[in-house]
Amino acid sequence: MSVFNIGEHVETLDDTIKGVVININADLVTIESEEGFMMSYHSNELVKVGEKFKVSNYEIAKVKNEKDLPKKKKAPSMKSKDRNIPKMEVDLHIHRLTSSDKAMHNHDKLNLQIETAKKQLEFAIRKRIQKVVFIHGVGAGVLKEELKYLFGRYDNLKYYDADYKKYGLGATEVYIYQNKN
Repeated sequence: MSVFNIGEHVETLDDTIKGVVININADLVTIESEEGFMMSYHSNELVKVGEKFKVSNYEIAKVKNEKDLPKKKKAPSMKSKDRNIPKMEVDLHIHRLTSSDKAMHNHDKLNLQIETAKKQLEFAIRKRIQKVVFIHGVGAGVLKEELKYLFGRYDNLKYYDADYKKYGLGATEVYIYQNKN
């Protein structure tokens, strides 16, 4: 004999199906689900909805679904290699510095590049920017040598070839020592 009566509200133990008992045939109980489907279960697969259980499987499933909602993503933490990325890049290619270089001689182009490098270096020192990459390109190496001469006139910095993977041979990185003064 079944422990259920026709018209009682029940739900399944192993699923989130709720319904009303509409037929009982020995140990087989037929329910009409909330969605309107007729389903048959053994009586040991169903529980009465009511005072015996404070929390039902249906409510647990609802909570689990809420937990499955996407969570807020944390801000990405800075990786050690990202901390070493230069703070400032200065591209000294002539086409980046002037709209037209057709009327300029090589000497004028070089002077413009050196003046730009000097202004940007002074700016970085004033603003306490610790690392600056000067992108000069490979070429014949004249600009690179002029930059070395310029950097050599400062005693609070050191310079070396920039990251090969990112810039190849056409860039010089400058590290500016920060004084407490």
